[in-house]
Amino acid sequence: MLAQSLRALAGFVFALLVGFSQCAQAQVPALAAVSGGEKTAPQAAAPSPDLFGRDTPRALATGLVAAFGAGDYERAAQYLEPFADRPATAQGAARAQRLQRELDRGGSLLPFAALSNQATGTIEDGLPVDQERIGTFKSRIGDIPLIARRLEPEGAKPHWVLSAHSLEAVAQQRAQRADSPLISALPDALNETRVGGAPVADWLILVLLAAVAFVSIRVVFALLERLIHALVSDPETSKAYRFAHAAFPPLSLYLAVIAFFVAMNQLQLAIVARQTLGRYAGIVGWVAFAWFVWRLIDMGSALWSARMARNDRRRAMSALVFARRTGKTLLVVFALVAVLDTVGVNVTTGIAALGIGGLALALGAQKTIENLVGSVTVIADEPVRVGDFCKVGEVLGTVEDIGMRSTRIRTNERTVVTIPNGAFSSQQIENYSRRDRFLLNPTIRLAHDTSAARMRSVLSAIRTALDDDEHVTDGARVRFVDVSAYSLDIEIFAYIQTFDYTLSLEMREQVLLKIMDAIAAEGASIALPTQTVVMKTPASAA
Repeated sequence: MLAQSLRALAGFVFALLVGFSQCAQAQVPALAAVSGGEKTAPQAAAPSPDLFGRDTPRALATGLVAAFGAGDYERAAQYLEPFADRPATAQGAARAQRLQRELDRGGSLLPFAALSNQATGTIEDGLPVDQERIGTFKSRIGDIPLIARRLEPEGAKPHWVLSAHSLEAVAQQRAQRADSPLISALPDALNETRVGGAPVADWLILVLLAAVAFVSIRVVFALLERLIHALVSDPETSKAYRFAHAAFPPLSLYLAVIAFFVAMNQLQLAIVARQTLGRYAGIVGWVAFAWFVWRLIDMGSALWSARMARNDRRRAMSALVFARRTGKTLLVVFALVAVLDTVGVNVTTGIAALGIGGLALALGAQKTIENLVGSVTVIADEPVRVGDFCKVGEVLGTVEDIGMRSTRIRTNERTVVTIPNGAFSSQQIENYSRRDRFLLNPTIRLAHDTSAARMRSVLSAIRTALDDDEHVTDGARVRFVDVSAYSLDIEIFAYIQTFDYTLSLEMREQVLLKIMDAIAAEGASIALPTQTVVMKTPASAA
């Protein structure tokens, strides 16, 4: 109920702020118009949005390739800067179609992730502020950069187009197309049939290239892993083999993506096929990178856990578990953002939206944040560690796991109690595993018929037995403390020197047996609860 109330309150506050903002924006022009009775100049109209989505260099390249793939050359022409010295009739669909042919023969665009997604482009690239390199054209005289220009027409939103200077340079240095033997060997039907704006043969070659790159690199790494396994004496404890076993599968996939990009740009295939598959290959590359780091985190945490277990450093083990989970969570978030960005989702807008709704999110997730802060407190302050036997509130058991949200305790009844870390850190915690010795504090009750001399002998015998026991710490106290209703009480206060509970029970047993032997040797007896009844005969009966 509290969480629902907080969410409702957060929604009401957010709606109130938005309404107030809209109201204030609507009233500002009116207030300005009546202020001092003076008329204000009309505000300039906002520039109209770009209909072709050419806001960034990435959007320019993506839109141009999409138009090529759809065969819409009228639309593709809108992504090209017009020549100032040529009539408009010569700058239409034919010009865009000719550019596609030139790019198919010897041009390449930067990978999707490498293209700037900022409206201003990359400022620190050494080019003028209004220019951005988006690709390369291979010619007989060398590589010609493909430059995009940022135009700022009056009354329209600034947008990017492929510069006329680059188009002119490409037209003057046409590449010589030399079909590869593989293309020539394929049936003519595959070269003539087009799917998605590219010949079927080009798609098949790129898919075959990706498969060959992955299989060949994976086989090499598998053989290298077998070689390392054969060279090391103990593969299970060898750091070199464990690294190879963890890193080689994702690393082979990542290197296959790199090899695919390099080889793809060396082939004279359709720019649509290369750019489309290159975009998906970029997603595979991000997944491979995240997989690689994930397995390294697991391998590193396993090595550190084994080392800490050997050194009995349980404190660091709890922190390591928390660090491993935090690292994996951040890795997943990073990889997800990278994949969404490669897919084309505007991650910047999403992050800004999260910032706007941050207040509502914080109120709605108050308990989650409290538990997260509580987990940090438990890890830093470390009242308990994984494996400790403790008592938290009314729960008694062994700590099995300290997570980011909660802590799990295995009770003596073998049930598992999960306590949110916010509540866990605020309760009284008694850790039995931290004690370095166990208290021995029995009360020995002797019978009332024990004489004072015998009591002195019993006290001396018990003190000697405790002093001679190597498991009892120095300074043990044995005192005759009370004469109770049915016994003479002797209090023993000593510590058993051990931190293992099972071993302490065995030592306690041996000490108590020695005390019993000492009492029996002195001829004394343990008191039993007794009650004396005195009966009197009434005077009338006498």
